[in-house]
Amino acid sequence: MISEKPIGGKKRLILETLSLEELNKLLADVTYTLPVYHIHTGDLVHFSFEHHEAVFPIAIRQPSAPVLFDMGTNVSDQVTITTKTFMRYKELKVLIRSLRQFYKDVVLVVADDSFTPENITEENVLQYVMPGGQGWFAGRTLAVSQVTTKYFLWVDDDFLFTEKTKIEDLVEVMEATPELDVVGGSVTGNQFYFSIAYEEGDGVTGGCMDRKPDIKFQSLPNYPQCSIVNGVVNFFLARTDAVNRVRFDPKLKREAHSEFFMDGLGQLMVASCGHVSIGHQPKGANAQYGRFRHPGKDDMQFKLQLHYYKNHLQCIHYG
Repeated sequence: MISEKPIGGKKRLILETLSLEELNKLLADVTYTLPVYHIHTGDLVHFSFEHHEAVFPIAIRQPSAPVLFDMGTNVSDQVTITTKTFMRYKELKVLIRSLRQFYKDVVLVVADDSFTPENITEENVLQYVMPGGQGWFAGRTLAVSQVTTKYFLWVDDDFLFTEKTKIEDLVEVMEATPELDVVGGSVTGNQFYFSIAYEEGDGVTGGCMDRKPDIKFQSLPNYPQCSIVNGVVNFFLARTDAVNRVRFDPKLKREAHSEFFMDGLGQLMVASCGHVSIGHQPKGANAQYGRFRHPGKDDMQFKLQLHYYKNHLQCIHYG
């Protein structure tokens, strides 16, 4: 017998039978329906039998539609290269020439917040001119927002593509490891990576965050040259949809890099691989750019204030 009885303002489903086999059949047909619509919540179901009681947690999730990308047949179908430039057109043009030596058809998206923009007319280069001095992370956000491929490769505007810059090798790692969101390489042999230790606070005073350089976790299966980390250098391949969920905070204008990975902690799975690298152009004299290159104390102070408030911290340490 099946009956419903309201008890204490809640409905209780009662199954009664003398046969254990029949009871199991009845239980197999019981379904749970949430009385109100919600996309992400939970509930507890209490099951009692004679003097025994069990509690089952139920996770309630609205399934989301998949977002698929046409991977095509070559790297240009799979990856868009992104960069941010500010008053460094000489370096940017060198970057483009080096890119075309190895990848003629890959699209390069350039976010440009120079005060006096120059028109970039090279083929397969999309230049997005911003108001002057909008900043580092605002440019990154704009560049990534224009990516239509499954992956994007972030490079700085003074990098240099070499025979060791094998984008397809990074794509291979990402395709073989679906849980990965970001995989970094090395810049002129410098495989900069770091861990981020986060200790939650008590809800009143806030937590603590500690960035520690050169700390890595386990190696990736089948890729011993790659290890799980929390953050990588400014040369990385990333899943476009995953990064757009975290985004680069445009409030950070001149002093920022690790902060993106701090915002993505617990959301982005990151790895660092030593077998793919990119070069760096020799530093040249650029007095106009140099005036803005090195942030002052006010910029650092603002960044810390932003993190203390936004991430509800009471302490932060950059090791």
